Amino acid sequence: MIFVKTQAGQKALKERHGALSPRQRSAFILFDGRRTLAQVLAATAALGITQDDVQFMIDEGLLEYASAAPQAREPEAPAQADKGGAHSASERYQAAYLIATELTASLGLRGFRLNLAVEGTTGFESLAALAPKIRDAVGEAKYERLERALFA
Repeated sequence: MIFVKTQAGQKALKERHGALSPRQRSAFILFDGRRTLAQVLAATAALGITQDDVQFMIDEGLLEYASAAPQAREPEAPAQADKGGAHSASERYQAAYLIATELTASLGLRGFRLNLAVEGTTGFESLAALAPKIRDAVGEAKYERLERALFA
């Protein structure tokens, strides 16, 4: 999940005021529309930044979810999975991961925790274990792409 600063967030950063603590401010700067939430949390783990801090920034109107439209155009991996032949679990994971993050990110805040769970997966097995939850959240029609990438 990728977040960007809102206009209010940019103003708060520029004017150095607002509700952000110094450690939150350090994390806030990293939300540039390119880094995923998982990357920002990993980079600021030593500061003690948690998902609650990020949720606070969202609730304060300083961060907003970046549009999923660019991600929707990128994934070419599902086509690779449909070319036939056996693909390794690693190849299936890579293709399915892109789809799973796109699907869960499209849920907005409703899918925030599910998106974090997808970003925390480490391989095919862990993503396949999350697949039923993703299906329940997005519905059968949208889930079809993920199912093909994972199990075809």
